[in-house]
Amino acid sequence: MNHKCMNSTVINIKTEIKVKKEAQRVVADLGLSLSGAINGFLKQLIRNKAVLFTLNEGVPSNYLLSSIKESKNERRNGNFHSFKNNQAAISFLDNK
Repeated sequence: MNHKCMNSTVINIKTEIKVKKEAQRVVADLGLSLSGAINGFLKQLIRNKAVLFTLNEGVPSNYLLSSIKESKNERRNGNFHSFKNNQAAISFLDNK
């Protein structure tokens, strides 16, 4: 019997039970194991030298909601600028 031995190690992490169960459910829906997803994350971390994830759960922040409201009010009051092309916008900004 010829066994191919994978050179691997074990990483122990602490996380909330709920987080682990939800993560297992999500990766299973994607056709992955939790181990496979974490390995993918680690490889991406090595390749990009950056941690890429978002805490945005699809809910806009209060700051964003406030900014949208402010923009709508400015538009309603005619307090906005419109430009025919990018160069016109850049010229406007350069002259401010």
